[in-house]
Amino acid sequence: MTAQPGLPFGAPAARVDARAKVTGAARYAAEHPAEGLLYGVVVPSPIARGRIRSIDSRAARAVPGVVEVLTHENRPPMARFDLLHKDMDAPGGSPFRPLHDAQIHSDAQPVALVVAVSFEAARHAARLVEVHCTAERPRSDMQRLAIEARKPSRLKFGYQVPPKVRGEPEDAWDEAPVKIEARYRSPAEFHNPIEMHASTAIWEGEGQLTIYDKTQGAQNSRAYLARVLKLRKRDVRVLCPFVGGAFGAGLRPGYQLVLASMAALKLRRAVRVVLTRQQMFSFGHRPETLQTLKLACDTEGRLRSVVHEAVSETSRKEDYVENIVSWTGLLYNTPNLRLAHRVVELDRFTPTDMRAPGAAQGVYALESAMDELAQAVGLDPLALRLRNYAETEPGSGKPFSSKALRECYARGAQRFGWSRREPEPRSMRDGRTLIGWGMATGVWEATQIHGAARAVLRVDGTLEVGSATTDIGTGTGTVMSQIAAATLGLPLAKVDFSLGDSRLPMAPVQGGSFTVASIGTAVQAACLKIAAKLLLMARAQGDTPLRQPRLKDVEFVNGLVRLRADPSRSISLRELMQRAGAAEIEGKSLALPNLMKQRKYARATHSAVFAEVRVDEDLGLVHVTRVVSTVAAGRIVNPRTATSQIEGGVVWGIGMALHEEGLVDHRLGRVMNHNLAEYHLAANADVGEIEVIFVDERDEVVNPLGVKGVGEIGIVGVAAAVGNAIFHATGRRVHSLPITLDKVLGLD
Repeated sequence: MTAQPGLPFGAPAARVDARAKVTGAARYAAEHPAEGLLYGVVVPSPIARGRIRSIDSRAARAVPGVVEVLTHENRPPMARFDLLHKDMDAPGGSPFRPLHDAQIHSDAQPVALVVAVSFEAARHAARLVEVHCTAERPRSDMQRLAIEARKPSRLKFGYQVPPKVRGEPEDAWDEAPVKIEARYRSPAEFHNPIEMHASTAIWEGEGQLTIYDKTQGAQNSRAYLARVLKLRKRDVRVLCPFVGGAFGAGLRPGYQLVLASMAALKLRRAVRVVLTRQQMFSFGHRPETLQTLKLACDTEGRLRSVVHEAVSETSRKEDYVENIVSWTGLLYNTPNLRLAHRVVELDRFTPTDMRAPGAAQGVYALESAMDELAQAVGLDPLALRLRNYAETEPGSGKPFSSKALRECYARGAQRFGWSRREPEPRSMRDGRTLIGWGMATGVWEATQIHGAARAVLRVDGTLEVGSATTDIGTGTGTVMSQIAAATLGLPLAKVDFSLGDSRLPMAPVQGGSFTVASIGTAVQAACLKIAAKLLLMARAQGDTPLRQPRLKDVEFVNGLVRLRADPSRSISLRELMQRAGAAEIEGKSLALPNLMKQRKYARATHSAVFAEVRVDEDLGLVHVTRVVSTVAAGRIVNPRTATSQIEGGVVWGIGMALHEEGLVDHRLGRVMNHNLAEYHLAANADVGEIEVIFVDERDEVVNPLGVKGVGEIGIVGVAAAVGNAIFHATGRRVHSLPITLDKVLGLD
């Protein structure tokens, strides 16, 4: 059975939740009403490292309307052992627990929660809490401390240990006729979604809580909270029907979740805690990295040696690691390869995943170095990449389940006009404006995680489908509805997809671009079980036009099930169910990845990014005027939402290249630009024309739907393409992000 032309699968459908969002009907975590609601405001630590001597809350408690001031001294009981409260996305080590003890581990750590009958009273009182500490000098300067880097010993789930050294990379580099060595820095970046971290915890009696949380995993938040506060899972319900952006910030439960829940348990009232924009800079971030690339090739541009070493930050409590260098072993053929990754412990909150974690930084360095090598050997940057194209996975020799990267290069170059590029730097200009063209490759993993779904078809033709997955603004609800509608041949308007509820069928956290591959497969499988039951009904009745149909011989179209060989022989789903006396039919599915099949292949999503910049020769101002992103991401369920995802990734990549940087005062261990006025993001004026092209791939190795995911790949390679374009425009190579005007002018 296959979806037919005209069905919603593959159509650019509008979001099913669009009206609710634009009219304000969609309620986010801090917008759900509750009887007797109290408001909590977090009191941050005044230091980055040390210990609390005392907390004086007398002035705060005297403010009218203040109900309680929670600290480590009067909080409800909390689990003692770290292993009891791991979350699904936790790195190895000892996770932070708010108000656990008097120790200060990072700047702006929550040390108290003021709870009052109004937000205004709580905010005012929070400023009156006096926190007396014994301070220690914090470790926050990663560049200075990089010499102390060590191998990570407590590995995060999904981290790929760099492979063994292949060949003799150092000797081959020494002997090669053409070689480059460069060091790249990417700074800490901070999540700034529109919706800030928020939790509304509602006391339901007898230790039961209903919580509306800003999260990318309702069941993950529930499991974490139950372990930390020693509750039964069945007594905790977490809901997140709408999420105002997350980008990885919501993968790990935020500390406001624990604080709101502790206050609700202690006071037996509903409590809401919303972090301020400044406090959003105190919970996770993209880690700062230092990377060294050594590339060598022969005189024709064939790679002879690749060495990629990365150092990234982690906290003292956990070993946070990302796959920074692994991508270098996937993209290009070389007989000699060495990859290494080390971490530096800092007195900062543990970093967390941010869109395309690891790849955003690692591919930036690799693709910048490839551009430098192209310049050194005298080859066009695209020609160098094609000359070293990997038809199979380097090292293992496994075939790719699908790889349309060559077509990405070809179509992107043609659309961008790459053949008209003048090779010499500073050779393209418009008066006093220098014009540069740069390109880069992108890569991301194609993964399926186990997940479940439930579907119920009713005799009136409506289909209810549900899974505990979330929608962080990517259009998940729309895509799942499309998959369900296509599978049973129903109009999209007849499908109601429920998500963001920990009581729904099991789902992993939403991240890594695996949600559609995982939950979409479960949705399809649940609907196929309904289809199979419908055909059993047809066989049992005997007098239907189908006559002993088999699933592979029929198709579901426009509310009908009909024979593929003879579409005139059909029956409506409504009539079939009425004949059988069935008011509804249920299908449940737990979709598991086919590991036996998958392990025989390398699986990845690929892209080619082409960028044009215009640089003011006198002022060093850079404007990205055009980006063409060509993506091979398997089957595209909804081109409209998928295009939006890639466009958003490109915008963020421009911000990574030119704007975003957390600036730390190392005397204080504090991020000083913790606001949207001084933490620069790409705005409308910074973004030119973006064109997205999808290259069709058919790949049923990754999952039965053949999808690979587009959430992460959009940002990968963009910063490198922009940086390479700036070099082409100016002849100046900048190795440190963001590329600000002082660096362009050589004043840094």
